[in-house]
Parts: sequence; C-alpha cells; structure tokens
Amino acid sequence: MSWMAWTWPTAAFFGSIAAVLVGFTILAIRYPETPRVGVLGIETTRGDRLFITLLGSAFINLGWLGLTDLPQWQALILCALYAAAVFRWV
Repeated sequence: MSWMAWTWPTAAFFGSIAAVLVGFTILAIRYPETPRVGVLGIETTRGDRLFITLLGSAFINLGWLGLTDLPQWQALILCALYAAAVFRWV
C-alpha cells in the first residue's frame, strides 16, 4: 500500500486511539457510571467526554497546522490541557 502514509507516528496515533477505546470499555464494564451534568448543561458519560476531547483535539491540531509555524508537538500540550478541562468540567 504505497499510496497510504502509514508511518510509525501514524501507526502509533491509531494504536493509541485503539488502546484508549479498549481502556474505556474495560472501565465501563468494571466501574459503571451514571451520567453527570457539567458546564455544557447536558448529561455526559466518560465516553461522551472522550468523544468531545477527540473531536476538539482534531480541531486544535488542524488550527495549529493552518495558523502557526510552531512545531506540532506543542499542540499536543494544548490538547492535553483541553482534555483535562473536558474531563474535569464537562
């Protein structure tokens, strides 16, 4: 498959997403939770907050690529802060 950009960073990215999904599935089985209402005013579960985090992180990275010339790894720091905020307050 020479037409796809399957590099080690790409594989690590998708492997990490798969590992997080498996981890959250195990958490949901072992420690069921009830939805909670955060600053958005809607009920969210761990999975909802994970989805919001992944979607927001994608937009942060796209904006970072399009609007700055800074190294992409710095966007990872911003995404980690965003994820911590989502899981804490959403």
